[in-house]
Amino acid sequence: MQINKLSIIIPAYNEGATIHLILDKLSELSLVQNIQKEIIIVNDCSTDNTREEILRYKAKYPALNIIFEEHEKNKGKGAALHTGIAKASGEFLIIQDADLEYDPEEYNDILQPVLKGFADVVYGSRFMGSNPHRILFFWHTIGNKLLTFLSNMFTNLNLTDMETCYKLFRTEMIQSLDLKEKRFGFEPEVTAKISRIPKVRIYEVGISYYGRTYEEGKKIGWKDGIRAIYCILKYGLFRR
Repeated sequence: MQINKLSIIIPAYNEGATIHLILDKLSELSLVQNIQKEIIIVNDCSTDNTREEILRYKAKYPALNIIFEEHEKNKGKGAALHTGIAKASGEFLIIQDADLEYDPEEYNDILQPVLKGFADVVYGSRFMGSNPHRILFFWHTIGNKLLTFLSNMFTNLNLTDMETCYKLFRTEMIQSLDLKEKRFGFEPEVTAKISRIPKVRIYEVGISYYGRTYEEGKKIGWKDGIRAIYCILKYGLFRR
């Protein structure tokens, strides 16, 4: 399959210290088959210098196709993704966190099932393959696997990492969904709703993971895990 443009959706909240590093990686990234990049950054009303850093970078590198959006009040990661998804114009889009936990060099691996004509959706799994994974939190890993297990029960998928950041979608498919969750409930909601699209083809590809500690800026916590369970039931069991 031929893809002309990949939209890269980056929700950003208080990432002023590192946002330039991920943009450096994206600037240096060459996609297979000369696929062009569209970088959509949504500043979710950061209280640090995230906005200034994005605009500085955009002005310094005008050749890099950066589209800047922002919320006037903090709405959450899911809401930032909704804004970015609505603006995407590439045939496919991928979600990229503003930190350095995931490596954009692996986009080319994630794209392979699509380019070979097999997939409409590809999840990058932190629990597959031999790529490097930073060793961090035991209970966080157990929580991720539990959420994936519960999600699979209601979607009848056999994903290994529902909570992964790296999700690649056919743009028209995800734009057709009525997504509601404004925080970290986005992951189970989009998985439940995308799984019910008739004849959708979903693949997984093993990726590396360079996780952050909470001191280094990690934001997700146990309350978000509780919300994720609620969303799995809401969008899986009750199919709203």
